[in-house]
Amino acid sequence: MKIILEKLYQHHILTKEEAKQMLTDIVLEKYNPYQIASFLTVLNVRKITVEELKGFREALLELMIEIDLKAYQPMDLCGTGGDGKNTFNISTLTAFIVAGAGVPVAKHGNYGVSSISGSSNVLEYLGIKFTTNQQLLEQQIEKANICFLHAPLFHPSLKYVAPIRKQLGVKTFFNMLGPLVNPARPRVQSTGVFNLELARMYQYLLQEDDNTKFSIIHSLDGYDEIVLTNSCKIISNQNEQTITAADFGFKTIQPEEVFGGNSIEEAANIFTNIINGNGTIAQNNVVLANAAIAIQTYHQQLSIDAALEIAKDSLFSLKAKQSLKKLKQIA
Repeated sequence: MKIILEKLYQHHILTKEEAKQMLTDIVLEKYNPYQIASFLTVLNVRKITVEELKGFREALLELMIEIDLKAYQPMDLCGTGGDGKNTFNISTLTAFIVAGAGVPVAKHGNYGVSSISGSSNVLEYLGIKFTTNQQLLEQQIEKANICFLHAPLFHPSLKYVAPIRKQLGVKTFFNMLGPLVNPARPRVQSTGVFNLELARMYQYLLQEDDNTKFSIIHSLDGYDEIVLTNSCKIISNQNEQTITAADFGFKTIQPEEVFGGNSIEEAANIFTNIINGNGTIAQNNVVLANAAIAIQTYHQQLSIDAALEIAKDSLFSLKAKQSLKKLKQIA
């Protein structure tokens, strides 16, 4: 570790192989928490390279518990987090709207690190049981059209690192990796990232596989989701576009309208209100915009308008709510 840290302190970069070996050694507990914290911190004050990200990703993919859901052709909706905005659980609500719209979902998620409530926090509070059981996950997709893949269960090697990340309380390169290491390895992804540079790195990594359909989302005011407060960049395997609230027929909103609450209980209440069809206009429009892009990512022949109508039907006809209800029943 000393050699690697000295290299990083001298502003050198790691090769893909070095990055892969470093992360493997970290999760195998070859280093103490102070060394790991130093490693995370020094990588936080300079830009990660594509080769480093590839190395970290390869290490986690080799160490994770993999689940086979290829028969269902699911998509993932998972943001990097780490934008520090403390929005309500937009991507999680979006996942249920997409599932209610008939698109199978294998949602990868975790507890919040730099926010009050991550997807795992709110779903656990609402009574969802996390599992790695293949049969149960298949039942969830078959009956609810969605399953939830709780990251700590599928990445047990990161147990040693989790308390260190929590104590640091800021985004690290682990936030960058979340959407890239879904244990079901979905071939369709709608992914939010916290800056444009990372969006370009994701584009590079995801387009290496010609069979992967993806949309990478970054709001130009720093959010890792479409929040309708500003223009949003969307990079897909087909094209690039900058969209605004008006492209969905919506009005621009204020940042406080997507506030996620001061506790997990508050976050869960916001989540429940929206999925019950009782969200504010701003809250509804935000999740509908994200769902429309996700549905269009899965069905790339659809226009945004057509995908938006499908999303509206899922939310307001309570199909999304039914997906949540069915998921809770399978444990």
